[in-house]
Amino acid sequence: MDHVAMMSRQFGDLISKILNKEKTIESRWSKNKIAPYNKINSGDTVYFKKAGGPIIAKATVSKILQFDNLNQEKFEYIVKNFGKQICLQNTKYDDWYKSKNYVTLIFLADPEAIKPFSIDKSGFGSSCAWMTLPPERWKQR
Repeated sequence: MDHVAMMSRQFGDLISKILNKEKTIESRWSKNKIAPYNKINSGDTVYFKKAGGPIIAKATVSKILQFDNLNQEKFEYIVKNFGKQICLQNTKYDDWYKSKNYVTLIFLADPEAIKPFSIDKSGFGSSCAWMTLPPERWKQR
């Protein structure tokens, strides 16, 4: 399966950090069970794009860790063991983290820059931050 991760500009240029292997884990935090939670597997490909821009990079998923019922103890475990690889800027268990119930940690391998291309996000919602795409959806490439 293929996935597209929209990367918010508010956290800086995380795609460059992925490409230079400083960021080796992509994390997705959510209140509800939404993609990529339970929708991603080792061997899948994740494509990365900055919000409002084209897809510019990709990486292979080497491992997945998922957490549910997020609490301070689980949060502190994630920060201690994976915070550096995630490139977490905020490591305090604040209201933003307290509002999240699910975390997916996506371990990335073989990141590479690719020729930029766009994808039709119709059907995923304008504020969608993650898309899981079956192979037939890639006809647009």
